Order: sequence, then structure tokens, then C-alpha cells
Amino acid sequence: MYRIYIIIGLVILSACGTTNKKKESEITFSEAEIADETSGDEAYDFDDESYEEMVETERPVYQATETVFTDLIHTKLEVSFDWSKSWMFGKATITAKPHFYASDSLFLDAKGMEIKKINIGAQALNFKYSDDKLRIKLDKVYSRNDKYNIVIEYIAKPDERKTSGSEAITSDKGLYFINPKGEDPNKMPQIWTQGETEASSVWFPTIDAPNVKTTEEIYITVDNKFATLSNGKLISSTKNADGTRTDYWKQDLPHAPYLFMMGIGEFKMVKDFYTRPNGTKMEVNYYVEPAWEQSAKAIFGETPKMIEFFSKLTGVEYPWDKYSQIVVREYVSGAMENTGAVIFGDYAYKNARELLDDDDNSTIAHELFHHWFGDLVTAESWSNLTLNESFANYSQYLWDEFRYGIDEADYNAEKEADGYFQSADNGTTHDLVWFEYDNQEQMFDAHSYNKGGRILHMLRNHLGDEAFFAGLKNYLNTNKFKAAEFTQLRLAFEEVSGQDLNWFFNQWYLDEGHPVINVSQSLNEEANEVEVFISQETQNGTIFRLPIEIAIHDEAGVKLHQIVLEESGKSFVFPMTGALKTIIFDNQHMLLANVTDGKPMEQFVNQYYLGKRYADRRDALLFGIDEANPMTVEAEKMVLDALKDPFWAIRNLAIDRANLLSAESQTQASEIIKNIALTDSKSAVRATAITFLQDKIKADELEKLALSIIGKDQSYSVLSSALGALSSSNPDLAMAEAKKLETENSSKMLSGIAQLYATQGKESEMAFFEKVIKENKLNGLDALFAMNSMTIFLTRQSPALQSKALGLYKKEQSNGGIYVTMFLPQNVDYMIKMVSEQMEKTKAEIKTYETSNNVLYADQARRQLKTQETIVNELQVFYDEINAEKVELK
Repeated sequence: MYRIYIIIGLVILSACGTTNKKKESEITFSEAEIADETSGDEAYDFDDESYEEMVETERPVYQATETVFTDLIHTKLEVSFDWSKSWMFGKATITAKPHFYASDSLFLDAKGMEIKKINIGAQALNFKYSDDKLRIKLDKVYSRNDKYNIVIEYIAKPDERKTSGSEAITSDKGLYFINPKGEDPNKMPQIWTQGETEASSVWFPTIDAPNVKTTEEIYITVDNKFATLSNGKLISSTKNADGTRTDYWKQDLPHAPYLFMMGIGEFKMVKDFYTRPNGTKMEVNYYVEPAWEQSAKAIFGETPKMIEFFSKLTGVEYPWDKYSQIVVREYVSGAMENTGAVIFGDYAYKNARELLDDDDNSTIAHELFHHWFGDLVTAESWSNLTLNESFANYSQYLWDEFRYGIDEADYNAEKEADGYFQSADNGTTHDLVWFEYDNQEQMFDAHSYNKGGRILHMLRNHLGDEAFFAGLKNYLNTNKFKAAEFTQLRLAFEEVSGQDLNWFFNQWYLDEGHPVINVSQSLNEEANEVEVFISQETQNGTIFRLPIEIAIHDEAGVKLHQIVLEESGKSFVFPMTGALKTIIFDNQHMLLANVTDGKPMEQFVNQYYLGKRYADRRDALLFGIDEANPMTVEAEKMVLDALKDPFWAIRNLAIDRANLLSAESQTQASEIIKNIALTDSKSAVRATAITFLQDKIKADELEKLALSIIGKDQSYSVLSSALGALSSSNPDLAMAEAKKLETENSSKMLSGIAQLYATQGKESEMAFFEKVIKENKLNGLDALFAMNSMTIFLTRQSPALQSKALGLYKKEQSNGGIYVTMFLPQNVDYMIKMVSEQMEKTKAEIKTYETSNNVLYADQARRQLKTQETIVNELQVFYDEINAEKVELK
């Protein structure tokens, strides 16, 4: 599962989580008693209500791994649909056996279903169905050596059950009918599923726990016009006499129920392939809406290379029989690693020009790596989710490092770490392996993802590449097609490396927080040595053991020193040769820690030239300059040199720091930045350059530059920046150029235009917002940016135009997608506050008119006030409704 942290404009999405360990009263239902009853000659009496006896206990919260009473062996599903009712007709044939204790009962999860009948062979079975639990009395007592097959006929009614959700996965409906009646002409009808965490049991009865594994086959009957996708291989596709078609998919290798998947719609399948080491070709296909058929390979085309790379890196060949990716509408999260059939939200739809600005290869890598870590070896409990998500998170680093270089990998890793630190600053720290959550959805946070990925990088750095990747291979081979806990990961690394790694896993997996480190230095030139003092503290008082590499740069070059800090503070003395140029603490930049380095600014400047990593140059630009005082000559040279740095993010930062240059150097920088705006290879840098130049060059020169860029540049983000720059000197010309771009078939460009209209748009631009919302032209984050822009635009308009806000917000609620619906309440609330402020001004105007006895204007103002009051009241009712829905989803 890929989740995204968003901090944009009006709205902030923060990680979910709970920090306090607490006690609560728990009501437990003991299946162990059932197992005891059925382990002898007498079968458990299914009608006996004793198994429902409530036992109240007082103890700390402990989220144990699901006890295994029954082994699911195989699940066969036969499904068809009533689109008009959003129903699925299902027939599940389940092959199972008792895990250890003999039993005559089977307990399944089945949420929001109508159970029609249950049979073993021709014999009908008694069952009880309540509270989303299906309790089945078998025909006899079965031992652990006895398999049985039961057949359940049912109707899944996902829209008729009360749902919940979280910030990571906004709904647990499980089975989704999107525009099933075709009422929205701009949205292709489709059906898709989302099983994580425990929502597969909405569309088929199962034991919905991550430590369960079963093989699978599914027969999907649909109208002939629809394509289908599921796990495994498509074995056959049979046309039926009634105009329908039945597709038969089969997954021969066992996987967890939450990874079962269906996707149905008029998708186009774009074929690709991966060549295995033995020369055979494996299907790698992309399912997209017809309008995106030509873009599919541009979006997903790196996938075969990723499969080859990760297979070689782990030493374990991709274990499944195909790899497909599908893009769906109104998806409830980022993306999901269903085995061999990955789902993406519609943010993935990007044309060739949009891909110049941003691609989703990081997410593609994340979901693919899950097929080793999560699908092949699955976390046995949600408490151990780090075994799934931390590895998928780290795969993004591994792919960036391989495909784009170490600077790109380090840059993105820094953003991941910042996501965790933001969460920690908000007080949401807990153990990485967390047994004390209140709801499993809380596990999908900046710990399981961001922190876990950075911890794996530390472990790799400590063990070395050869031992680290050999440890991964050992872990995968030892636990394949099984569920595992973090201890098995530790043992796999220990077996390979020969090291005792309890210290590492205890402090990073079984404890919370991170170190806060302060570094200072004292130079002893007479003794040709430097003393470095390092202190650490944490939120919970833990003292971490931290292997660290320190680089001492002097006149003789660089000397690397390996130290271990395992005290609250310690001094380390290092020899020098000649003058000290700089000291780089954590030379590999692998620590997950907040570090304050108290070295002189001139050492930071030297670090720009002597350091080997992205973070060295970044810190040099950030800390080699005192913003309160003029730059040194050396610092100014560093900034000018950084404008030509090989890595784009450093060039981008250098443009920002150029604002601090002296007038003479800023003139020199502006000439360089003008060239960057026209020729830089990275669109993000060109866009930043244009924004920088807004108040640095003459208006006529800026207009000429902006118009040249609008006419030639292929990047939509650069065009948006050029429009913004043009609007600062000639708003009418910028609006005229924006009008020409309204016909671009680009979600990103339309979002950029919306942002311009937010501050410059007049009443006539309302038609633009109405059109893009009505036609669902925006997706992903672009839709969110556009909604934010529409809100700002409306706050600047007349009450008559503002009265349209409610209808537009309601359309956004229905069609806006995950990000729009997530932040819709904040937009509505902002609109309410702004109109309320305008009401106070209207009231003041009424008093003024009344005082001056201006009856006509007073009446007009009163009518305006009445309209404003209606707007606020209606929006407040709507806000309360959607906020209540969000509370229910928590």
C-alpha cells in the first residue's frame, strides 16, 4: 500500500497514530475453548451459546497475532453483478482443515452479506450470521489431517453496510461500484476491490487476517464489453449465450486474502513483457481507460526493468506468474500491491508532457517490491506491518539509486525522513513494531513507511551491501509463502553476518523515537588534532547505540574514522595534517536523527566542494550563509557555482539562496538563471528560475522571457510558472495566454490555470471552474489544487457567484477523488469564514447608508446580506454533514 503525505496551501494532512500506552477493558471471545471442546470424541454443540460468554479483563492493550484455528487451503469464487443495485452474486467454494485441534466448526469473516445457503456436498449446513461473523456447523468433527470443502452462496451488498476508514485508506467498503448506472457521462463505469486491511471479506467469506494464506481461482461473469483483471493467470475466457462472458483467473501460489483483487470495466489492456533469466517471457500488462491507451507505456514502461533489477538485487526471482497494473477512479488510497494485479488511483494518468514534470516510478517500485515483501513473505500481524511497508518504502531508494544516481536517492530519502520527523514533532511516536495500537489502520503511518525505510538503510550501512542483500535473500527464502514477524528478519541477518543484532532491533524496532544529536568541535593546532564532542538525547530518554563515520578533511586530504556513540555524550579526538578544512559528521548520511552541527560557516562552504553526497552540498548552502549578514566572498562563489551543480535539487536550492547575494553577484546570478529558465534539463529548476526572475529583471524583459517560454516549453509546470511571472507585470496578458491553454488535455495544465484564476480571475472565469468540475477533467493532486484555487477565486467574487459554491462542492464530494474529498471540509470551512467576514463589512455598509439616509443603497446591501446569510447557512449545514461522515470513518 502506497500512501502519500500532503502539505498544500489551505490544507495539511498529518500522519495518524497514538502515542499513549494505556489500559482498557477488553471483551474477549475465546475460540480456544471451542478447540478444546472439539478435540475429543464429542463434537462441539453448535447450539450451545457458551462460546459467546463475555469475559471482562483489565490489562494493557496488546494486539496479538490472529490465532490460527483453521487453515485455508484453496478459495474458489464464482461471481456476477447487478450493476443497478451495486450487488455482487457470489458462490465461494472453500477448501480448509483444522490447523491443530479437531473441530466441527468453521468461523469466517463476512461483512454486509446476505447468506443464501451453505453446503458440504449435497448436505445443507447450519450456520449463524451476525456482526459480520459467519459461524458454520460442519457435518462432523474434522482432525488436522482432514480436508473439507464447503460451498457458500451469498450476495455482497457493499453499499448497504456502514463503512469506516482512516487517513491512509479512506474507506473499508471492500467492493466498489463506480458510476454503475452510467449516470455520469464523463466517468467510465467500473468495479474494483480494496482488501487491505480487512475488507476482502466484504466480497467473499474468508478468514480476513494477514497470517492466512490460500491459493485462489475466480470465475468472473460480466457483459462482453468489459475487461476483467484478477490475481494469477487468465486461464480461459468463455462467451455465454446471454451476451455475457466468463473469465477464469487462477492463482496457484498461496497469498493472503487481503491481496485478492478484481478490476472490471471497459479498460484497454496494453501488453508488455519481462524476460526471465531462463529466456521465457512473462506478461506485464497495463489496464487503462481508452483515452489513456497511447500513454500507458510512457506511464508504466519502466516496470520490466524494475522486475529484473529487484530480482537480481534480492537474489530471488520474481515469484508470481504475471504482473499487471490498473488505474481506477475514486480510489481510496495511493496504490495497492494485490498479488500480480496492482491498483493505482487516477493520479497515475499523465500524458507525455505531464511526465516531463513528474512520474510515478517511485510508487510503481513501491508496489512491485511488495511482491517480495508483503506478498511472498507477509507480516503475520498488523503490528509487524514494517515487514511489508518499510521494505516497499526502501525500494524507492534502491530504484532511485540504480536508475537516477545516489543524489536522487538521497534527496528523496531526505523527504521521507522529514515526513517521519514531522510526525514525531506532532507527538505521534511509537514503537516501530507496535502491539498497542487501537485500530490497525493506525499502523499505516510515518513509522511503518518513512521511519522503517530509513532504518533499513542504516542496517545496510552497518552490515555492508553484500551481507545486507544476502540477509534479504535468506529471509525471503526461509519464509516464502508464509507469514513472518520482525524476529525472523533479525535472525536472517544474524545467520548471514554472524553478528548479534539484538541491540539494533531492540532500539529501532521495539522502542520509539530517534536521537537528537549536537556536534561541536575544539581545534588544538599545536597538537595537530581536533576534538569532536557529540551528545544525544531522545524524547523517552533512550540512549541509542550509533555507529557513525566521521570524515576529517585537512591539507593532506580526507581521513575516515569509524566511531560508536553509545553514551549521552562523548569526546573523540582525531589527528590532523596542516589546516583543518572541514569535518563531516555522519559522512554516509545514514542516521535517522535530528543533527545540529556547530561548526563554523567557512567549514560548511568548504564542505560544498569536499563532500561527496547531496546532503553535504545542501547543508553547505543552508548553513554556510548567515542570512542576517553579508555573504563572504567564498560563500558567494559557492552559490554561483551551485547554480551549475550536476544535481537539479542543488541548482534549485541555489536559485533560492541567490536572493541573499550582493547586488553585483545577484546581477551575475540573474544572467545565469535566465539561461537556466530557458535551457535547464529539469523542468522543476526552470520553473523555479522563472519565479526568481519576477522581481529581478525589468518588466518588458520578463514579459518577453515569459512569452518565449509559453511558446516553446513543453513542461506544464514551467508554463504555469511563466503565467504566474507574466501576471506579476501584465495580468491581462497572462490571462489572455491562459485562455489559449484552457483546451490543453492536461490535468496539470488546467490545475495551473486554476491557480492563476484564483488570484486574477474575474467573474467570467467561473465558467472554467464549472466546466472542469462537471467534466471530471482533473485527477489526483491536480484536482485538489484546482479545488483550493476555486475556493480562493470564489471568496473574491460577488455573493451571486458565491451562491454557486454549494453546488460545486457537492459535485466535488461525489466525483472529486480521494484528495478532494479528504480536504473538502477545509475548503468549505474556509469559504464560510471568508463570507462571514464579508457579511460584517456588508453590515457596516448598511449602517453607513442608513446614517446618510441612502435608501436605495441600503436596500441593495440588505439583499446582499440576505444572500450572504443564505450562503453561510447552507454551507454550514453541508460542512456539518461531511464532517460527521469523516468522524464516522475514523
